[in-house]
Amino acid sequence: MKETSRDKLISTASRLFQLQGYHGTGLNHILKESGAPKGSLYYYFPDGKEQLAVESVRMTAEHVRDRIKRGLDQKTHAIEAIQGFIEKMAEQYQNDDSQEGVPIAAVALETALFSEPIRKACQNGYEGFQQVFTDKLLESGYEEGRARELGIVINTMIEGAFLLSFTMGNNEPLLLAAKNIPALLK
Repeated sequence: MKETSRDKLISTASRLFQLQGYHGTGLNHILKESGAPKGSLYYYFPDGKEQLAVESVRMTAEHVRDRIKRGLDQKTHAIEAIQGFIEKMAEQYQNDDSQEGVPIAAVALETALFSEPIRKACQNGYEGFQQVFTDKLLESGYEEGRARELGIVINTMIEGAFLLSFTMGNNEPLLLAAKNIPALLK
């Protein structure tokens, strides 16, 4: 299936927002990198950069949610599945020069105080990530309220571990998060 100008704009914006942040990414840069015609930007996103950011956060969140689900589906029990998922992320972090990891964090931090639509899109994204962990815990017999709490905590651990890994330049925080999953979920 051929990628449309709209899709190119969203995927390019998503990547650039992740790497450079919302304020560090201009519309001209998005247009240049995407190769999309300038007229298509305001045709598909009449409200401009904010609307494009909302759509890029939604697309990114969907991609990440699916990636988490596929990762957790590798094992039956929640402890092994979550621990294995984080270990795999740590391995990928160490082996790739990729800047993936906290895909909507930069946008969330930069825009939450001035853009309600972007803040809400980020909130929905994080809730989706947390729900995948919650669902895995429910499948393993955890009580619903506890599973929901742990879904939030696990997502928070992963986000924080990625931030520290970027700051430290190694995967040790991710490995420590994985190592401590059994203690958290006992």
